[in-house]
Amino acid sequence: MKRKLNATEVIDALTDLFILRGVPVYIRFGNGPEFVAQAVRDRIAAVGVGTANIKPGSSWENGYCESFNARVRDEQLNGAIFFALCEAQIIIENSRKHYNTKRPHSARRYRPPAPETIIPMAPRPIMH
Repeated sequence: MKRKLNATEVIDALTDLFILRGVPVYIRFGNGPEFVAQAVRDRIAAVGVGTANIKPGSSWENGYCESFNARVRDEQLNGAIFFALCEAQIIIENSRKHYNTKRPHSARRYRPPAPETIIPMAPRPIMH
């Protein structure tokens, strides 16, 4: 996994997502360099997708991502030294899974946001 994508790689990733998930009505994105590229904007417009830009300095417009990013930064990145990119990716992915499935949330009476589903096993018949 790369740390940065160029405009062509962003277009390829979006195309794959459009094929897999369908074309969305709009895409909300920040102002990172990959979305400043005119080629990305042209491709998005060509397939009929609207854009909803996040104004620079308005992280409140993207609160879910900003909240997650703040937690990752505070709980993982600021307190660790990673010796390889792969190590960081594994630790951050585990953190993401925990954040999305196990972390208690006060607004949900301290239940996880999307708990993992556990399918109960059917009772086995007793053999005599």
